[in-house]
Amino acid sequence: MHQFTDQLIRKLPVPKAGNKIHYDPSTPGFGCRVTASGARSFILNYVTRAGRERRITIGDAANWQTTAARAEARRLKQLVDQGGDPLADVAAERGAATVFDLIERFEEEHLARKRPGTAADYRLLLTKHVRPHFGAHAKVADVKFSDIDALHRKITKTGATYSANRCIAVVSKMFSLAIKWGWRSDNPAKGIERNPEQKRKRYATPAELARLTEALNAHEDQQAANIFRLCLLTGCRIGEAMSAAWNHFDLTSGTWTKPGSTTKQKTDHAVPLSAPAKQLLADLHKRANSEWVFPADSASGHRVAVNKVWPQICKNARINGLRVHDLRHSYASQLASAGFSLPVIGALLGHSTPATTHRYAHLFDSPLRQATEHVGAILTGKPPAEVVPLNRRGRR
Repeated sequence: MHQFTDQLIRKLPVPKAGNKIHYDPSTPGFGCRVTASGARSFILNYVTRAGRERRITIGDAANWQTTAARAEARRLKQLVDQGGDPLADVAAERGAATVFDLIERFEEEHLARKRPGTAADYRLLLTKHVRPHFGAHAKVADVKFSDIDALHRKITKTGATYSANRCIAVVSKMFSLAIKWGWRSDNPAKGIERNPEQKRKRYATPAELARLTEALNAHEDQQAANIFRLCLLTGCRIGEAMSAAWNHFDLTSGTWTKPGSTTKQKTDHAVPLSAPAKQLLADLHKRANSEWVFPADSASGHRVAVNKVWPQICKNARINGLRVHDLRHSYASQLASAGFSLPVIGALLGHSTPATTHRYAHLFDSPLRQATEHVGAILTGKPPAEVVPLNRRGRR
């Protein structure tokens, strides 16, 4: 056999059955395999340092020039001489964890410990954005910063700037765990520039609250209406309301002890109940036939969704841009406007850090003016000026 050339490879005889390998005398182990169907591919035989005989396919002769295949064979032989095993590397690459594998383990081991609402939000981001972006075959070890940055920019272009940030936060957590699990050594999501965000300051006005009360009274789904009422009267999160059980309440003393499994801060949170809140719960308790305050209609457990009801109620109340979570903000705004301190508001809402409660600081204008007028009167001996609350347009 002469040294391989492209012309010689094309003329190699086709065996009647199976395959036959022809070898290039210029490069030991380098050959061309010809099958009974006429297919031709370049291969390399080699022996590892451990004495294992191996054969690796370099590529289809229809796609590789002979000189390039020979050069690749020599490169692989150098790796073998250095103690490598090219075939084992290929097998390891094929069996390496994919992004889908990472998502599956993330859901099983990490999301299982999250609150149901949080876990559902994370799964939605993974299903809607992360899985389609990477596909089924992307390897965890191959993901680059540019891949994740492209995902962030793609979501941002749709106008979902906050969702883009949330998605990258989830991906970053996944790759942090991938490091912990030994699947790679760095986090490719680190350093992604997030979209600017502004904390929402949407509160229901007195007029909106009046229309909302009417809409709640008129809606056919009174269980959902009562869930919203409980949020308004206590400032609780919607998930805390829906997962409330009767053994969490002491209606005699008027206390609601939320278990850590339902709270964002993951610790038990006891709050006093107002008279209207106690009355609402007492009325519900008279008709209760379940351990849950708001039981599911067709299955065991508590209600888990009111997202379809809220838009209907807002439409009937002629209210725009008010989220269910803004009921919690509205509760806090009433406390702030009444002059209650940020620590008191934070304690009632179950905030774990003062910074979270500080978003309501701007609502202290009226109490602060009353306080400063009081001090001025003491120092000057003159009666304090009357502080008249203004509406948003600056009118009485």
